Amino acid sequence: MSASSSVPPSPSAAPSSASSSAASSAPSAASAAASAASAAESSAAPSGALHLAVALDGAGWHPAAWREPVSRPRDLFTAGYWVELVAEAERGLLDFVTFEDGLGLQSSRQDEPDDRTDQVRGRLDAVLVAARVAPLTSHIGLVPSVVATHTEPFHISKAIATLDYVSAGRAGLRVQVTRAPHEAAHFGRRTFAHARREDRDTPAGRELTAELFDGAADHIEVVRRLWDSWEDDAEIRDVATGRFVDRDKLHYIDFEGRFFSVKGPSITPRPPQGQPLVTALAHGSVPYRLLGRSTDLGFLTPRDAGHARAIVEEVRHEQAAAGRAGEPLHLFGDLVVFLDDAPAAAEARRARLDELAGAPCTSDARVFTGTPAGLADLLQELAGAGLSGFRLRPAVVGHDLPAITRGLVPELQRRGAFRTAYGAGTLRGLLGLDRPANRYSTDAAAV
Repeated sequence: MSASSSVPPSPSAAPSSASSSAASSAPSAASAAASAASAAESSAAPSGALHLAVALDGAGWHPAAWREPVSRPRDLFTAGYWVELVAEAERGLLDFVTFEDGLGLQSSRQDEPDDRTDQVRGRLDAVLVAARVAPLTSHIGLVPSVVATHTEPFHISKAIATLDYVSAGRAGLRVQVTRAPHEAAHFGRRTFAHARREDRDTPAGRELTAELFDGAADHIEVVRRLWDSWEDDAEIRDVATGRFVDRDKLHYIDFEGRFFSVKGPSITPRPPQGQPLVTALAHGSVPYRLLGRSTDLGFLTPRDAGHARAIVEEVRHEQAAAGRAGEPLHLFGDLVVFLDDAPAAAEARRARLDELAGAPCTSDARVFTGTPAGLADLLQELAGAGLSGFRLRPAVVGHDLPAITRGLVPELQRRGAFRTAYGAGTLRGLLGLDRPANRYSTDAAAV
């Protein structure tokens, strides 16, 4: 189960701080440059263009993907493998990639380990992979997954802030929750009883779901406050006077909640984006509520256009209820994709993989099997239901990622539905999101 949340600062123009010192005015100049870059990014894409991302997970989202001839199972735990995948996504001008992660080995069972040895087990740390890839890419956003249930928000805040610096403003964060007993046992701070999927709709199951997402809400609130705990011009760096930092512009966040008590400030200056992109995957009403009140971008799993329209409406309702009706919130549809030049080839490849896996391919998201042109038709249909973009999950990364970048992207470009070049700027700029004002700065308070 995955999701996210927390109340973010109001997106608005970055604060400008006047100073007699050229060094102290540099952060304000950087903020202005970020706003200009955001405008440049927005103008690089045609009006009404779709946003596209890919979700990277091992050899692909089909359990037997690693057994395909095009796959490279011996390279899964090497840096070069991930660098090459993200480079391919960047060649396709995609908005960002997400990196899957977790606190337990992958499993075919819900919230418990299995004994299978014929599927990929084990993965690298998503944040560290993103940091390794960052200096070798230039434009694409990098969004690692983290598990909020057991991970300290202070550590996550500085890790993602560091990633934002390393990538020059292309970092994001996908927050997940977990109720798996064996994952809780890694930390020893909480315990969860084993529960079947049907137990989740009991009063106790619903209470735990609410508790997990409330915990994720607090987690992201702490992370966001820590990102803001340094004002943009807190770093003076004045060699002549010997002042590196203005201590009055570092702030205690003083967060007191049910799950965390964090004083702050961060040890990392405010990230280049101000607030790196916060995302989450949501499947039901509780996480929809958190998307609406908290995130910059939510991943949804619509079955068809009618279902997409209904869940988009629910998230927008929650967004309005949270007082965020005027704020931008991207909603992306998730799809697993098998892409080939002919529908029959895609179907045959999927059938072959299903036979190797010993079961049909199933997913929380819709599974599309067909051609890039057919997928373009579907994406445009779903976009008409209120989705602003899509996160595609390649069934076999070695086959379906190039099919996205070299087949789907050109098809969408021919239709005037996707950018033809990157602009200069940040991940927020690429998505048309402003750099938020710092909630603690005197300029923000004046605004």
